Amino acid sequence: MIYDMTKGSPLKMILSFSVPMLIGNIFQQVYNFVDAAVVGKFVGAQSLAAVGATSTLMMLAICFMMGLTNGAGIIISQCFGKRSFAEMRRTVTSLIYIVVGISVLTSTAGIIFARPLLRLLNTPDSVIDESVRYVTVILSFVTTTAAYNASGAILRSLGDSRTPLYALIIAAILNVGLDLLFVVVFRTGVTGAAAATVIAQMVSAVFCITHIVRHRRELNLEGITRHTDKKTIIKIFRTGLPAALESCLIALGTMSVQRLVNSFGEMTMAAYTASTKIDSIAIMPVISIGMSLSVFSGQNMGAGNIERIKSGLYRTLAALMGICIVLATVIVIFRAQLLGMFLDKNTAAEAINIGSRYLTIVCIAYFVAAVMRSYLNVLRGAGDVNTSAISGITELAARILFAYILVRPFGSTGIWIATPLAWAAGAAVPVARYYSGKWKDKKLV
Repeated sequence: MIYDMTKGSPLKMILSFSVPMLIGNIFQQVYNFVDAAVVGKFVGAQSLAAVGATSTLMMLAICFMMGLTNGAGIIISQCFGKRSFAEMRRTVTSLIYIVVGISVLTSTAGIIFARPLLRLLNTPDSVIDESVRYVTVILSFVTTTAAYNASGAILRSLGDSRTPLYALIIAAILNVGLDLLFVVVFRTGVTGAAAATVIAQMVSAVFCITHIVRHRRELNLEGITRHTDKKTIIKIFRTGLPAALESCLIALGTMSVQRLVNSFGEMTMAAYTASTKIDSIAIMPVISIGMSLSVFSGQNMGAGNIERIKSGLYRTLAALMGICIVLATVIVIFRAQLLGMFLDKNTAAEAINIGSRYLTIVCIAYFVAAVMRSYLNVLRGAGDVNTSAISGITELAARILFAYILVRPFGSTGIWIATPLAWAAGAAVPVARYYSGKWKDKKLV
């Protein structure tokens, strides 16, 4: 189903479009969630710490590529709103070449520098070998992740959020089965968990690409050529680089936090790994609705509907506040039970207590993340992409500053407190930019 978001009730369009993305994003998180749960339960807390130690490194490895993919998605959505289908097809072709090239470079560099970077993050000797094995398998096949992200971004920009969802549901179910087979039956440890993730990602990519090829006429992609042009490639980089920089800066900030976490030992590492898996799923409504706002903003910017963009933002923010209250309440009440899915209450009681503090602090501040994501995605969809980089720099600086200051008096709890403070600092940038009104002149097509 293709959504034309230039017509109809803004809030209804945004929420209905975000639901498949929400479910899809949750299933995407299931990859890492299941890896962590199976490894934590059937291999042990030490191996769970090993998997967790790789998360920031993998985030850094793919964030640049994902930023460019998102930048191309903004152009595609504006082309769709303007009905400029020839330019849209050129953008898709250019994106394919960019993603293939960057994924090869990312895979090579990631494998070569995995161990030095993990050393830099203070990864303990007791887990570093397992961490290297896990991340090497994932990065060896990073092209499959790139293919899914690119094809999924194309479909979502054209208003199809369901096909990426179906791909992820299939892949997530496959990932669960393969995790249990490789880790529990074959006893392959973290390497088997990584292999299960890679195979599942490959299936999701093939599913989306096949759909695009079969429905190219309906998607206005029929007649796409193998040729690209320099102008379109430059536009994708110009649009995607700020988002890529924002993602990389957030990853670097998270790496700095991971370095601090690692200094507290295996139990804190295991607690952080389990807590962030829960957090990554709980915050998905905020992220998915924000992504929907970006497509909404892009299509309406292409059609010249500025007032409709404003209306959609304010109505969506009101809905998000209610959603965040519900999320925070559920997590605070059930935080110990949620952590129990990853950690044994008898052998890892300390990790559960540490993780409970993390979840309590972070989830209460979800409304701050909702403000930041909403305003950022409206500006990004409108074409005001440089704000993303500025916001990312601000958030990075705040995350590092607050974490290293607060860790002295509060221990690991100070690291958790730094997260909502960094969100607040990052949110100030897009909010100020939005009310300046300068974003209204940033149309890309």
